[in-house]
Amino acid sequence: MLIIVGILWIGWNGFNGGDPYAASPDAGAAVLNTNVATAMSLLTWTLCDLIAYKKPAVIGAVQGMITGLVAITPAAGVVATWGAIVIGLLSGSIPWVSMNIMGKKFKLFHMVDDVLGVFHTHCVAGFVGGMAVGLFATAEGCAAYGLTNNGGAIEGNWKQVSTPSFGSLIVRFGCNSSGICSLSATIFSLPRSSCW
Repeated sequence: MLIIVGILWIGWNGFNGGDPYAASPDAGAAVLNTNVATAMSLLTWTLCDLIAYKKPAVIGAVQGMITGLVAITPAAGVVATWGAIVIGLLSGSIPWVSMNIMGKKFKLFHMVDDVLGVFHTHCVAGFVGGMAVGLFATAEGCAAYGLTNNGGAIEGNWKQVSTPSFGSLIVRFGCNSSGICSLSATIFSLPRSSCW
C-alpha cells in the first residue's frame, strides 16, 4: 500500500506541476506547495490519530496524504507556501473530524457503503481546498497563471470565497447520486428504501 501511495504522491507532483505547461517558476511553486501541503496534512492527520487513539496508524497517514493532495490541487500554483501550510493543516484536520467523529455520530453516514472513506478524503477535502483557494490565492500567483482576478480574500477579493462556496454546495449536495435518487423518489412517489 505504501508503494502505491508513494507513486500516487510522485505522480501528483506532475499533475499539479504540469499545469503551467512549462518548466517555469510557476511549476516549481506548484510542486513545492503540493509537497508542503501534503506533508502537513499527513502529519496533522497522524497527530489527530495520536491524540484521539493514543497511537498513529499507517492508514491514517495515507488518508492524510490523500486529503492533502486533493485539497492543494486547486490552489497549488496560486498560493504562497504559508498558504499551503494552512491548507495542509485544514485538510488534515477537517476531513479527520468528518470521518472519525461525524462519521460515527450521524446516521446518514451509516446508510452509505463507504469503506475507504472516499467521501471524507475527496468530497470534504475538495470542499476545503476549494474554499482555501478562495481565501489564500495571492495576486502574484494569479498573475503568474494569467488570471485577471486580484487574488483571494487575503487580497480583499471576498467574491472568490462566496461564489465557489455556493457552486460547491450545489455540486456536492444537489447533483450527487443521492440527491438525484432522492429527487426521483419524491417525483415518482417511490419508497425511500429503494434509493439506498
